[in-house]
Amino acid sequence: MKRNAFTMKLIKGNEQEYKKRHDEIWPELSKLLSETGISEYAIFLEETTSTLFAFQKLSDNFDEALLPKHPIVKKWWAYMADIMETNADNSPLSKNLTEVFYMD
Repeated sequence: MKRNAFTMKLIKGNEQEYKKRHDEIWPELSKLLSETGISEYAIFLEETTSTLFAFQKLSDNFDEALLPKHPIVKKWWAYMADIMETNADNSPLSKNLTEVFYMD
């Protein structure tokens, strides 16, 4: 099992809408994330900067190249693009984080 963490950025004022959309996450997206090897996925909001911190547990055979190509993921990115900072392809602008400490 691998751990993955990264940050993303909301456009200020969209905190409630972001939470609402995730409270109503599409079942097909949740299923896809599980089937590709994500067993845990949490997103936290730092409200003063609108920075999102995401944490995932990934299976050892997780292939990070698969999800960005999947039509459901592309559709989700387009759905979220109006409330987040994104790349040209609508993928969230994100920064990977380096793990420096872990306690089990």
